[in-house]
Amino acid sequence: MYRVLVCDPIAREAIDLLRKNNFKVDFVESPAPEELCRIIAAYDVIIVRSATKVTKEVIDRGEKLKIIARAGAGLDNIDVEHANKRKIKVINAPEALAVAVAEHTIALMLMLLRKEYHACRSLKEEKLWLKKKFLGEEAFGKTIGIIGLGRIGSEVAKRCKALGMRVLGYRRHKLEEKARELGIVAAPSLDFLLSESDIISIHVPLNKETFHMIGERELNLMRPNVYLINTSRGAVIDGKSLLRALENNRIAGVALDVFENEPPREPWEWKLITHPRVIVTPHIGAMTKESQRKTGLIIAQKIITTLSTDQ
Repeated sequence: MYRVLVCDPIAREAIDLLRKNNFKVDFVESPAPEELCRIIAAYDVIIVRSATKVTKEVIDRGEKLKIIARAGAGLDNIDVEHANKRKIKVINAPEALAVAVAEHTIALMLMLLRKEYHACRSLKEEKLWLKKKFLGEEAFGKTIGIIGLGRIGSEVAKRCKALGMRVLGYRRHKLEEKARELGIVAAPSLDFLLSESDIISIHVPLNKETFHMIGERELNLMRPNVYLINTSRGAVIDGKSLLRALENNRIAGVALDVFENEPPREPWEWKLITHPRVIVTPHIGAMTKESQRKTGLIIAQKIITTLSTDQ
């Protein structure tokens, strides 16, 4: 019987599926690194989401560890390179989240364009009828630049096309092929996308190449009336440079679902979050009932399939 340690909440149906397939499942919510190092030796599989970090030390203590399963998409909280050296399989379920994150991205975009957050707050909290103050903009006819055309970026592109937007896309590999598939314009370079877009939405994983890929230089290439949306990972944008750009009126508005520290803890982060032209959500892009159910079931089935294949 394989033993599975679940460190972050997943759908009950996923737990039931594992148990029906003769897995012994234990749950320890968001264990501290030292606690995880202490208990991991007993387990064949660990399941995490974004809260729990699977570090080199944890991996080295996992004497029986065969699978590190990320119930989600991003792998930046897992030392994948070290897991590969130890021949431990790392699996995730990005296919389960694409629709949820894409829909959240569109929601954030429309909130920015129509000033809906500020309009709602002024009426509910301040009881002010400021109809003339909240003159918004339409998505129709605008150019959106999508950085990253994986599952989520592709779903965002489809929805933006349906809104009548001109869609520019950029990725490092097989760009032309993907752009043709989606019926969008392939941006010849990232700089071109940054300078040509009215709205920019980021959908890339966090790694050595994408860390702070949007910094002061890139922000200065953008149009002064640009709207910037990030639902990928906080650290793909240099947050301090973004704050300076906002303070210097270089950006019309920003929507962030992700942050360099989660939860935020630095003074500059809170200054960014509370800036009047920034709207924020606490990393809820994938938080729908449907995506959470799909994520759990997909990752459970991948664990079952992987271990049955290895036998």
